[in-house]
This record gives sequence, structure tokens and C-alpha cells, in this order.
Amino acid sequence: MTDLPARRLLLVHAHPDDESINNGATMAKYAAEGAQVTLVTCTLGELGEVIPPELRHLTGTALGEYRQRELTAAMAELGVADFRLLGGPGRYRDSGMMGLADNDDPACFWQADVDEAAAHLVEVIREVRPQVLVTYDSNGGYGHPDHIQAHRVAMRAAEQTGLGIRKVYWNRVPRPVAEAAFARLQDDLPGLPFDKSAAVDDVPGVVDETEVTTAIDGTPYAAAKAAAMRAHATQIDVAEPYFALSNELAQPLFTTEYYQLVQGEPAVPGETDLFAGIEEAS
Repeated sequence: MTDLPARRLLLVHAHPDDESINNGATMAKYAAEGAQVTLVTCTLGELGEVIPPELRHLTGTALGEYRQRELTAAMAELGVADFRLLGGPGRYRDSGMMGLADNDDPACFWQADVDEAAAHLVEVIREVRPQVLVTYDSNGGYGHPDHIQAHRVAMRAAEQTGLGIRKVYWNRVPRPVAEAAFARLQDDLPGLPFDKSAAVDDVPGVVDETEVTTAIDGTPYAAAKAAAMRAHATQIDVAEPYFALSNELAQPLFTTEYYQLVQGEPAVPGETDLFAGIEEAS
């Protein structure tokens, strides 16, 4: 790739839909500002639980192919042109939830050799030369094996010298932000059976606010994020400013997205830009 934009962002996610839920506003913002935004998705989510009754006949490979089309539609909503599947379509299959027999499938991402999978990601990094990498924490945000493996692969690739990655971030949500959002949800939807404390703990990446270094205000891109999430119709039911997954539990749709800088340039206090501290010149 020649004539690369000055700012280049790479995101590594486990399944189609994870990117829109976690980083949709961030991706739309940087894409609109002219940054190179590259998404690498590690599996096609072949074992996802399908929400719409009319689509529940989709399973396995057929579901994966359908979710790939959903991903394409979601990226169009976010204005992101560069999105790829790690190692190519179908290279790594969905591993299912932790503790299930699906985790033992030799073709699943959980069973992948980390160095081999990281080598596929290194190829992408060498091509697009991102300065910033975004992925999950070591627990994958909430313990899903594919999320944990995506973290391992992304961090292994980032360890490679000479790749030009200046900053590595993990997806986060400050606990007070989540608590306030669920309090609003309770007020707006008073008829729902609800345990606010349990709901907050279920949000992927919730941590003490002291661990959060960076907040990206994606308010101008709220509609784009919601549209991208809605494009993942097999997995997400969107009713702004809330959404639900297959567990039918309402949760807030965050338009400010939060991160923890874990490698690279020291975070600027109150950082509001993933590229803070990085000179624009390549």
C-alpha cells in the first residue's frame, strides 16, 4: 500500500459485531477524519446465537457466510473500507463459549497456534503500518475464548520489532460510566427485571476509572455506530440508546468509547485522541 495516510489505526476483534459494539464510534470518527482504519476479524462467528426467528435456520458455515455479509454492511455504515479476516475467510472457526466441547475443535481459533496466527496479523501490519493497535485485555473483556485468543495474537504481533506500532490500547469502560448508564436505563425502562450491579459487571472491559487513560467522544457518530450494530441483525437488537444481544438483556449503547493505554507513548492526562503524542509524519 502506497501513499498511506498520516494516521493509521488497526483493530483486532474476535467475531463480526464485536467491532461495532466496542469501537464503532471510534472507527467512524477516525475514518471520517481521513485516517487509515483497518479491522482484522479473527473468526466469522459460526457459533453465534441468532436472534431473529426467521434467521435461526442459519448455523455453522452458512451463519458465518451470512455474518460476513453483515460485517460488510456494518463497515459501510462506519465508512471503513479496509476490513479483513485473519488468515483469510474460514481460516479460524468460532470456538464457542468457554467450557463447551466446541473449544476442542482443532479448526477453532482457541486451538490455533498463537505464533502462526500472529504471523498472519504481522503480514497485515507490515502492509498498513499502523501506529495504533486496539484489542481486548488478557481476559478478552469477558472471558470468551476467541476474545482471549485475539488478545494473545494481537499482543504477540505487537511484540515484533520494527513494525512501527507506537501505542497499544485495550477496550475499557469506566465503572462509574457504566453504573450511570444503567441507572438511566432503569429510569427509562422501569418495567424490566434488572440487577444493576450484575449488569454492570457483565459489560466487557469494565474497570476502575483510574485504569482508563483515553476517552473518544463519538457523539457525532452515534447514528453511524447504531446503524453498524443494526447491520449485525443476527446478533444485535438495537433500540437506541440501548441494545440487546441474544440474552435479551438491555444494555447501554455507548457513544463515548474508552481505552487503556498499555504500551507506548505515555498517555496525556485526559487523553481524547488515540494518536496523542505521535507525530503525524510517518
